[in-house]
Amino acid sequence: MRSISILGATGSIGASTLDLIRRDPENWRVVALTANGNAAELATLAREFAAEIAVIADEARLPELREALAGSGVEAAAGAGALTEAAARRADITIAAIVGCAGLAPTMAAIEQGGIVGLANKEALVSAGDVMTAAVARHGATLLPVDSEHNAIFQCLAGNDITDVRMITLTASGGPFRDWSFEQLKNATPAQAIKHPNWDMGAKISVDSATMMNKGLELIEACHLFPVGLDRLRIIVHPQSIVHSMVEYRDGSTLAQLGPSDMRVPIASTLAWPQRMDTPCEPLDLAAIGALTFRAPDEERFPATRLARWAARAGGAAPTVLNAANEVAVAAFLDGRIAFTRIAEHVEDVLSCYAPDAPASLDDVIAVDAEARVQARARLTTESAAID
Repeated sequence: MRSISILGATGSIGASTLDLIRRDPENWRVVALTANGNAAELATLAREFAAEIAVIADEARLPELREALAGSGVEAAAGAGALTEAAARRADITIAAIVGCAGLAPTMAAIEQGGIVGLANKEALVSAGDVMTAAVARHGATLLPVDSEHNAIFQCLAGNDITDVRMITLTASGGPFRDWSFEQLKNATPAQAIKHPNWDMGAKISVDSATMMNKGLELIEACHLFPVGLDRLRIIVHPQSIVHSMVEYRDGSTLAQLGPSDMRVPIASTLAWPQRMDTPCEPLDLAAIGALTFRAPDEERFPATRLARWAARAGGAAPTVLNAANEVAVAAFLDGRIAFTRIAEHVEDVLSCYAPDAPASLDDVIAVDAEARVQARARLTTESAAID
């Protein structure tokens, strides 16, 4: 029996992970489950899987969580500190799936235990890549990528020498607006943006997919996970989302990982590593699919990948600022305060006005992230006032 903690248990990654554990319960012991604000669902899951502790980020929901867990024997806690303490509990594997920079400290706490961390929070490596990879080396932890693209690359690299890699290709679905004109994009609504054609994801990551910022963040993340150099990383649009990424070697061979558009596939690869495990996913029927198509990204309509590449090349605090400004801009779009096309424009505005020193510690990263959000919100306020 292996022990597991899931940080972000009520999100899409957490739900998919628990679905796999539910199908093989005799081989898993759940240590910690966390959620942002859904106390009722967290309590239900904690009871079902007999978790040692359930932690809700929203401290105001702690009484509700405690009441829902009364008599279960599951410990209840709340707040940022409790999230970090739960992540620090010894577990064979921790799935880090808290969205955004809220997941930075808990992910670091899991890394410092020296075990296996399945990383689904891409903001951790985007905002704190150098700090976190140094912590991985220092504590002897194993970082396994859960994102479908990075997990695909990880699988394609298995048994090969990374120095033999000529090119790594991250595939992108292109999101729901991949065939829209720029004029159409100006009028895109939040409801349209969160309807991803291939994947079932949360609102924020769905908007990131629609802007292509999700792929830009993945590019930065790949720089830390697979150190082949930025010039050997590229993005290609693949609408079918069947080929999840590819690795080309110096002899001309290209290895690709194919699979259904179901996050249980990369999660299963992470949970079972270095072995394999069963999933309920239907096998691919390539004859029924018929054709796989690919095309270059359009950075005129979707400039987010250009901004991410610039931030990756600049290094230092630039990726942290990029991520923070994007989170603020996406929230403003979802609230109906800015147009879809203003998301990337706003991120570029913040990058141009705020260039702090490179962070040397997690505290530095968190400070840069906080100030970048202040700058981003201030510019949004100024913009709104100018419009009014």
